[in-house]
Amino acid sequence: MGFAISADEQELVDAVTQISGDVLAPQAAAADANERVSDETLKTLAEVGVLGLNLPEEFGGPGVGSVAMSQMVAAVTEACASTASIITAQFLATDSILLGGTDAQRESWLPRAASGEVIGSFGLTEPGAGSNPAEMSTKATKVDGGWHLKGSKCFITNAGFADFIVVYAKTDVDAGHKGISAFIVDTAAASAGLDFNPPEKTLGLRGSPVYEFVIDAFVPDDALLGVEGEGFTTAMRVLDRGRIEVAAMSLGIGKAALDAAVDWAGERRISGKPLNRMQGIAFKLADMYTKYRSAWLLTMDAAEQRDAEVDFTRSSATAKLAASEAAAFIADEALQIHGGYGFTRDFPLERYVRDARIYRIYEGSSEIQRTIIARSLSN
Repeated sequence: MGFAISADEQELVDAVTQISGDVLAPQAAAADANERVSDETLKTLAEVGVLGLNLPEEFGGPGVGSVAMSQMVAAVTEACASTASIITAQFLATDSILLGGTDAQRESWLPRAASGEVIGSFGLTEPGAGSNPAEMSTKATKVDGGWHLKGSKCFITNAGFADFIVVYAKTDVDAGHKGISAFIVDTAAASAGLDFNPPEKTLGLRGSPVYEFVIDAFVPDDALLGVEGEGFTTAMRVLDRGRIEVAAMSLGIGKAALDAAVDWAGERRISGKPLNRMQGIAFKLADMYTKYRSAWLLTMDAAEQRDAEVDFTRSSATAKLAASEAAAFIADEALQIHGGYGFTRDFPLERYVRDARIYRIYEGSSEIQRTIIARSLSN
């Protein structure tokens, strides 16, 4: 378990870490309060290749492995979780095209996404189909020259300002998950048939808006992503990769909260003695670090398996489960160590707690991850 990365990858990790600390961290509170990460922030990250970290060089990405990418996602999240959410939503959209699209679709969309010219969104979840996408009700009907998409999606990150949305829909309502296909919806071309609700008022990740939208639009034949009926398979492959990214985001918040707690416990004095000299606090710090380190190892192990191109479904689910649960624990304990100060917005602890909460829900809840893991053990 060396989790080695190349010198070039390390150079990029260092650059992204530097930018995250210098540019993202100072803006994180404002992004949360204003409920939007600035376009300038995304442009800065695009310039160093962050918006295409998941893509090979032939499609404009830096061609880094998943281990290095996970470290960069963690660094961005440590500075600003909302920014990381926008970026990883981009990865879900472009992974869909990378894994399920045609050569022409990859060449058309991926280089522009990697450069930041276009922003993508991943339209899978529906009001009545969250944990089980096979129950989706959005339909795609074949018509002359293309398809007619009709339905609704919810909790879709980036959707309201995305240039394209990969929308999953049923092309055969009687075929279960085998009847699901995916479509690249150009939001400008389909604007008359897209109706977005205002962004949801969420507990955390407020700078990364999520939307519910209704689609009732025509898309051309070349919008069909790859092969008809392969949408479910593509989505599951994308989510396997995305769960490692959620684990990496969890590491970012876990590290930010742990570092804040360690610093505070060393500086804050009660009865003339620093908090970290008190056993109750010292034990909390030890437990926080143990959970963080365990999650880090599981995440890098899953990333290394992804790089090795072996089946990593169980590993990604395990990493996502462990890291998201660890982030929640560490953030909450860090706030507790800060006492009343942690409950104020003068400190970032309350934001860490709010931001970390979604990691146990999206891209498969903790309960779904346990189901995946348990089923894999009996196979």
